[in-house]
Amino acid sequence: MTTTPASPATIPTAPGGLPLIGHAHHLARDPLAFITSLRHHGTVVRIRIGPTPAYVVTDPALTRRVLVTDAADFAKGGKIIDALRVFFGDGLATIADGDAHLRHRRLIQPMFNRSHIATRGGHMIEHVAGAVAAWPDGTPRDVFADMNSVTLGAFLVALFGTDLPTHLQAEFTALMPEIMAGTIRQTILPSWATALPLPANRAHTARVARLRSLIDQAIDHRTSAGPAAAEGELDSAGPSCPHAHQTTQPDGLFDALLTDSSLSRQQLQDEAITLLTGAIETTGATLAWTLYEISRHPQIERRLRAELSAVLCGERLTYDDLDRMPYARQVLQEAIRKYGVAWMVTRSTTREVDLGGHQLPEGADVVWSPYLHQHDPAHFPDPDSFDPDRWADRRSAPRGAFLAFGDGRRKCIGEAFAWTELQIILATILQTWPRFTVTSRPPRAQAVVTVKPHRLEMRFTERLS
Repeated sequence: MTTTPASPATIPTAPGGLPLIGHAHHLARDPLAFITSLRHHGTVVRIRIGPTPAYVVTDPALTRRVLVTDAADFAKGGKIIDALRVFFGDGLATIADGDAHLRHRRLIQPMFNRSHIATRGGHMIEHVAGAVAAWPDGTPRDVFADMNSVTLGAFLVALFGTDLPTHLQAEFTALMPEIMAGTIRQTILPSWATALPLPANRAHTARVARLRSLIDQAIDHRTSAGPAAAEGELDSAGPSCPHAHQTTQPDGLFDALLTDSSLSRQQLQDEAITLLTGAIETTGATLAWTLYEISRHPQIERRLRAELSAVLCGERLTYDDLDRMPYARQVLQEAIRKYGVAWMVTRSTTREVDLGGHQLPEGADVVWSPYLHQHDPAHFPDPDSFDPDRWADRRSAPRGAFLAFGDGRRKCIGEAFAWTELQIILATILQTWPRFTVTSRPPRAQAVVTVKPHRLEMRFTERLS
């Protein structure tokens, strides 16, 4: 007796598509509600971004196949990555899979080892403490902007060293939010619209060009000063010595790349942009949401402050203290779970492939969403509640359900750095400011590249000297 092979499952199409623009209006107007609604239509759901179909994976087990098990069939690509690549070049996050990606990852990986990050911990803590203490007592502040600024400042100290000119830091801070907003615009609009010489398109191109210029200035500052100039520890051979970078300890993480002669200036720019875009707004959004949730849950704030007091005993924070504050990490992880932080990521099929019984054509855009998975009640009961105890006793989510840092060979290389920076900034704010309260209306979650609060103001009071 012969058996007939099972027919491929029909891929459902999300309702509400319009001619020419497809589902782009849903992605532009209410993307989080739209992306999470797709769970009700199937494990793989077809949407259209303009005339182009894309396939959204709503099952964490299938997403794991995309990222890990069958990763060779799902290359880094798709509309979001293509848009990022146009403006940001071939940094580690956007470079195509293959030998070049492997070389870049091996080159950059040592920068983000815990032992290397620890060498920057003291400088980061010092910078964050100064920035947070400078906030005026009692004045309502834009928390998301503040968190981006503090995060960027700490990251620039870690990346380029302690002596980066302040005007460069200020311009980086001003540019990055506009660039991120412009980039997501490029991903949700049809390609014909983004190719038109419209003011918004021209402004986005000009901002990215300015960002590259700023990175050039930062690189020139590092290479002209030498890696230890900020510490006054230049080798006796002097700054002109071609081996100066190798005879002293690098002052910034980026110095490790500057010593590699195989990287062109364009590649250095691409990698710096990748690191900046990957490390700033995601961390800033997480911290803003964390402070908002703490302000809404007094019992969580009390536990955080009790843990901080028990660990520090009135002394200043040090890098070694971070591992002794597990509840702070739980609070941060719950903020990351609840708010994404990324909400839509794409891959591209390298061949015709079967995914959970669905046949996807070669070259298809495949979408996965950390936000969607992390709001699935099947894996996170009562997903809209803020419950740090989900992560108590090192319990983890079902495999593949918590994907804030990705998974597989393209998993975020800066995860350990992100946790360090998040914990430093949260602990410093709690130690510096005994009270903070929300002064604006409850913020609405706004999906740009990250899920950020559309407007969140807070007042910090009773600063400790």
